[in-house]
Amino acid sequence: MPQFKFIVYIVFFALFFSACRIDPLVIDLEASNYPKPVGKIILNKCATSGCHNDISKEAASGLSLSSWEKMFEGTRNGVTVIPFNHAQSTLFLYTNTYPELGISNKPVMPFNDSALTIDEVKLLQKWIDEGAPNAKGDFYFKDDANASRIYVTNQGCDLVTVFDAKTKLPMRYIKVGNSPDIESPHYIKVSPDGKYWYVVFTNGTALQKYRTIDNSFVAEANLGAGIWNTFTISNDGKKIFAVDWSANGKVFYIDTETMLVKRKYQGNGLFNYPHGCTLSKNDSVLYVTAQTGNFFYKIDVGNPMAPDFEDSEVVLDENTMPLSASILDIHEIVFTPDYSSYVVTCQKTNDVRFVNAKTNKVEAIVQTGIYPQELVFSTSNDYLFVSCPEDTLAFPGSRGCVSVINYKTKTLVKNIYTGSQPHGLAIDEKNKLVYVTNRNTTSDGPAPHHTTECGGRNGYVTTIDLNTLELVGKKIEVSVDPYSVAVKK
Repeated sequence: MPQFKFIVYIVFFALFFSACRIDPLVIDLEASNYPKPVGKIILNKCATSGCHNDISKEAASGLSLSSWEKMFEGTRNGVTVIPFNHAQSTLFLYTNTYPELGISNKPVMPFNDSALTIDEVKLLQKWIDEGAPNAKGDFYFKDDANASRIYVTNQGCDLVTVFDAKTKLPMRYIKVGNSPDIESPHYIKVSPDGKYWYVVFTNGTALQKYRTIDNSFVAEANLGAGIWNTFTISNDGKKIFAVDWSANGKVFYIDTETMLVKRKYQGNGLFNYPHGCTLSKNDSVLYVTAQTGNFFYKIDVGNPMAPDFEDSEVVLDENTMPLSASILDIHEIVFTPDYSSYVVTCQKTNDVRFVNAKTNKVEAIVQTGIYPQELVFSTSNDYLFVSCPEDTLAFPGSRGCVSVINYKTKTLVKNIYTGSQPHGLAIDEKNKLVYVTNRNTTSDGPAPHHTTECGGRNGYVTTIDLNTLELVGKKIEVSVDPYSVAVKK
């Protein structure tokens, strides 16, 4: 009997220790499509049970790292890896614990486990900076002259975020400017032929030109000191008119082929805080808003080397005289798709005004949210979208809204809450989306998911469905103070 009990005890303990044994993690490097050294780190320490695998991802920001392809699908907040830029990639930011390698974010990953060694972090850093290729050396986002792209300026970090329109995810961060100091890229536009994008700076001296196919720098025009706020491009893409938003501001005409300033429109009292600008259908008339006044400038630039400023000031309220004092605060100006009229945003009176292009008389005034700024027309729907970054009435407890106006009936359709302090607007007609940059610079906005090397509060980009006028897709966090946005069709 004692011998029988002894045998039972042996069997029990054998079964107990067998049941408690932790089986070694089985990983499939080949199926993951990661390069082997990278895959060993990610699959062994990140894509584990209870963390970033397919089963547990919903409790881990929606991120699965079980394969290279799934890694690029990102999280609920955006992307995990920005190819060629470890400093903007959360895979690096949350695994780095070594100050000499750059900043790190909390909580450190792997969560509640040993931190990666410095050699492991260096390996991930190097891999990301080389484009984060897969096991075959292929890149997830490829240069493609025919691909649609979305470009967002990040004023706080001198960056331009490049989105892939197909996946609606950031694919690159491009460092812009020519100074180690923050120059604040403010406004961005794509050339009519889709081959280039241009950017100006409120704290810089250049208008810069980049290729859309690979985001490589082409050239820059030296504008000199100024608060270079906006610019407009002629329909043939050969001329740019850039605006300096100053009390005694100026407008420069730039040849885009040589990137030389060909003519400077400036002088004592010629412009008073000029801001928004656009060109007539045949590019012969330049319109420039007077930010703090009740008027705008209408200038004959049929010959841009000899502009005609005679009777150039057009008043838009009941006053017969142009007043530089804060009356309407005309911010931006854009033509309707058929060029029969143009629309201006009036920050002071919280409205947009439709103006007949032939008579320059106001046809309609439509109330918007508080502090209307940017506007964009849809060519496939009868909608005008207006960003109102400081509105606090349409959605109490939140800051900002986008007002949607039917520009045929000239009536407000609805206000949409897109995020904290919406500003830049651009329409992707092909995919029926409106891209909105939400600056999120104030403390009452949502706390950013992470921080990056230049500090500050990250903003985000949201999208509106053109047909339903509802938000769709993810809220994509991007770098600090996303301001302007442009679409390459």
